[in-house]
Amino acid sequence: MTKIIINGYKGRMGCALLSCAARMNDVAVVGQVDQGDDLSAVIGDADAVIDFSFHEITLPTARLCAEHGKALVIGTTGHEETVRQQIADCAKSIPMVWASNYSTGVNTLFWLTRKAAEILGPGFDREVIEMHHRLKRDAPSGTAATLLEILADVQQQRVKDVVRHGREGIVGERTDEEIGMHSLRGGDVVGDHTVMFSTNGERLELTHKASSRDTFANGALRAAKWVTGKLAGLYSMQNVLGLE
Repeated sequence: MTKIIINGYKGRMGCALLSCAARMNDVAVVGQVDQGDDLSAVIGDADAVIDFSFHEITLPTARLCAEHGKALVIGTTGHEETVRQQIADCAKSIPMVWASNYSTGVNTLFWLTRKAAEILGPGFDREVIEMHHRLKRDAPSGTAATLLEILADVQQQRVKDVVRHGREGIVGERTDEEIGMHSLRGGDVVGDHTVMFSTNGERLELTHKASSRDTFANGALRAAKWVTGKLAGLYSMQNVLGLE
């Protein structure tokens, strides 16, 4: 039995985590924490903390988990690079799974995107398109950012040098090096992501569409069970699924 605390239990993902955990015989929710609650008061009862709160909360949560020797699963997005590094430093003392998306299907999309980019090579133009509900606070989504990083890594590029966030006005012809990034917001869309490879005469599109947050919640719970008892270190959902 894996004992977990859900940090951000009042949010959309928190509610999905509670619902999915209730249907699992090998998971017990021993703490529910949200704004105004004291995580330190309940952390001693848990094997792992699942964080789907706000980006401002993740670092103090990681530090508290490191202090108490508790595994951590991070699903929150929108962190600045300096904060990301400080969070990652906590993985020197605890096992941590940090993924932009916990869906099995999306992690398959990550794998397929890398393979497609390797096979197609630099002769194909690359674009990433994502859409989420109108209340999402950060853009692009963490999942889209991961897809961007994969595309850039395959061609040994630096993301900041090649990303092109939308286009407006007389921007000139598309360069061979750039990767387009486009964020759409509207309605109650759970999460749509498409990677497009285009060249003269053909186009390849890889698309994942989520219709329920349960797919992310089940993946995060799977990650919590997997990471409990692991050696200290920073893991991804690819590790959890055995894709790396």
